[in-house]
Amino acid sequence: MHKLLPADYIVFFIYFIAVSVYGYYIYHKKKSATMSSNDFFLAEGSLTWWAIGASLIASNISAEHFIGMSGSGFALGLAISTYEWASAATLIIVAVFIIPLYLKNKIYTMPQFLAKRYNDSVSTIMAVFWLLVYVFVNLTSIIYLGALAISSISPISFEWSIVGLSVFSIVVTLGGMKVIGYTDVIQVIVLLIGGLVTTYLALSLLADKFGFDGNILEALGVLRKEAPDHFHMIFDKSSPHYKELPGLSVLIGGMLINNLAYWGCNQYIVQRALGADLKTARNGILFAAFLKLLIPVIAVLPGITMYVMHQNGMFQQEMIDAATGSIKPDHAYPTLMNLLPAGLKGVAFAALTAAIVASLAGKANSISTIFSLDIYKKYFNKDASDKKVVRVGRWAVILSMVIAAIIAPALKSLDQAYQFIQEYVGFFSPGVLAIFLLGMFWKRTTAAAALAGAVLTIPVSTVLKFLPTWTNGAFPDYPFLDRMTITFFAIAVLMIVMSLLKPNKPGDTHSIEVDKSWFKVSTEFVIGSVIICGVLVALYTVFW
Repeated sequence: MHKLLPADYIVFFIYFIAVSVYGYYIYHKKKSATMSSNDFFLAEGSLTWWAIGASLIASNISAEHFIGMSGSGFALGLAISTYEWASAATLIIVAVFIIPLYLKNKIYTMPQFLAKRYNDSVSTIMAVFWLLVYVFVNLTSIIYLGALAISSISPISFEWSIVGLSVFSIVVTLGGMKVIGYTDVIQVIVLLIGGLVTTYLALSLLADKFGFDGNILEALGVLRKEAPDHFHMIFDKSSPHYKELPGLSVLIGGMLINNLAYWGCNQYIVQRALGADLKTARNGILFAAFLKLLIPVIAVLPGITMYVMHQNGMFQQEMIDAATGSIKPDHAYPTLMNLLPAGLKGVAFAALTAAIVASLAGKANSISTIFSLDIYKKYFNKDASDKKVVRVGRWAVILSMVIAAIIAPALKSLDQAYQFIQEYVGFFSPGVLAIFLLGMFWKRTTAAAALAGAVLTIPVSTVLKFLPTWTNGAFPDYPFLDRMTITFFAIAVLMIVMSLLKPNKPGDTHSIEVDKSWFKVSTEFVIGSVIICGVLVALYTVFW
């Protein structure tokens, strides 16, 4: 069952060699005589719109989508797609209102924005927070899920999968953002093809099971008929899954806060656009929004299909967790991949590896960017040359990947890994968004208020999560997306009150430049945005 045949190895090595050769070509073609830090961390001015868009998606999509999202598709249904579809709308908001502020103010890192707008204390606290979250939550969970997936569909052990993914990702990352950005184009093409192949196989199997001889359009009809409860985007309070995706909060509440923080205030995402001009950056982000519409087809649909097949007596053993004896939703995608014929399994294996490596490389590059520019150069060696800063950045890549690889096996106890990641990153996101939005759009926000927001966001989130347990149910047990909404408004109100009670002294204002003309967009951007919003309205109308 868990074997790769010679044809699969051939396909995988073609992918591996293609990425390696193309990365080497880009590195040498675009390498300047001496690589500057902006060149290494931002690929300044050299990424095209399609490279930016592909890189945004490659950094975002990983094993947590293929494995975790399919698992949530099995357990919850199509509603988990709201993370993707709502992101498409959020990307348009980010492109219009947030990216111009970074580019026109020459912002290269998120802590740099905080230092420029507030002060070094706010910047450093948030830089340390980001480094801890990126290394101990993001990198660790991607390596864990990636290794779990690869060991599930190949003879490579879990431990050696961790080693292989870490080494491959380090090699890609050490070439800098140009190499990451352009190799991500290949990674996205491979992951889309591999994902579509797996989805096609799942629907084909379902069609065969119900006597439709591989007709996937008939299979889509079977899905709606056999699992009607899996085709609702908005859950009401009677749903057993309401706590995970609470009603309208997936559109206008915690999900919007989560997405704005992720796509607009997150170094490893925003970094792709920071080296480009405004038009290129916006077009790249719009391209990423189009790609986001496709992700549920390759990540969620296979999980729902596996649910229907499982309900009809197929794959009973494969979906059981050997350790606990219970159904493990995250087994859905690896089980499907194991059924692919020789050659196609190699494509799916390459797609999974591409998603993992691209995501790891993006996060590792951002870790090295924040550490090198906002910690090392600011506090340890202010006069460091560009060459020295790049060298420190490369060591930061290696060290962070080694730490994450050592910790990754500790995550084996998770059930739905995707939901776990969303919830615990959500402890941090509401305060980040409040600090950024108030800093961007309200000049009176003070550094003291931002510092309080930075320090209190995790304690407030923690209290909201655990207070129901501590009070034996006397305090309401809110869904985590609703907790994010409450935390965001609590931090924002606190910051506003503090700023009004103790305003900045004259001459002590650290505002960034904002010009309304920056928010004007091209006709092409408007047309693209209208198409995306039209598709989203149609999807939510049909699957409400």
